[in-house]
Amino acid sequence: MLTRLLLPIVGVAAIVGGAALARTAIRRRRTAGAERLASTLHLNARWWRDTGMEHGELLYVAVGDSAAQGVGASLPGRSYVGLIARHLRDRTGRSVRVVNLSVSGARLREALEIQLPLLRELQPDILTVAVGANDIATFDIERFERELGELYSALPPGAVVADLPSFYVGAAEKKVRLANAIVRRLARQHGFEVAALHAATTRQGVARYALNQVAADFFHPNDRGYRVWASAFLPVLDRVVPDTNSHG
Repeated sequence: MLTRLLLPIVGVAAIVGGAALARTAIRRRRTAGAERLASTLHLNARWWRDTGMEHGELLYVAVGDSAAQGVGASLPGRSYVGLIARHLRDRTGRSVRVVNLSVSGARLREALEIQLPLLRELQPDILTVAVGANDIATFDIERFERELGELYSALPPGAVVADLPSFYVGAAEKKVRLANAIVRRLARQHGFEVAALHAATTRQGVARYALNQVAADFFHPNDRGYRVWASAFLPVLDRVVPDTNSHG
């Protein structure tokens, strides 16, 4: 009798212990992946600096954070910014110079203080803005609206702005939905087209994202994930950027 009573207890203990070991392994893998990606940030930044020196008939400027830098992609050019640039070249039949002003870890405050002064020195033909996800960790709705309004007020006409990607579950996702209501309202007020990044990422689902679309740090997108990000921008850009036939 005692043996029969103990067997289920031992079984449950094994399951609990196995789950704990799995969580520990995931944490270790995530930490190692984050450290590995962090060590490549300077390489992404240098790649984009070099790319920004190249000639192009069209000037595409990106404002954003580590996602615009392509952290997690196998190559910086496979980020959503790189995919957009390739699409613009194919669609217009013209060469495209990419100036990527993004900064890894940027919040709205860094976009205002670091990227906006650089943007003022440029006259982009195409401008994408995807920033604000890093504000969610310490989300303050009043500050978010104030800083986003300040940023949008300084953007040139025709900018394409993205709402925040899905965080899928939990308190962070609730904050994202509040933030995105502000993004859409302010975008309407300023006449900006919105790339529906939240809808594009939500459609993937948390399971597909976790299994196929996330980088080694379990946070940034990988190449597949960045293709999803680009898919949110491309329909909007196709509406606002003339195609090849428009240039004879």
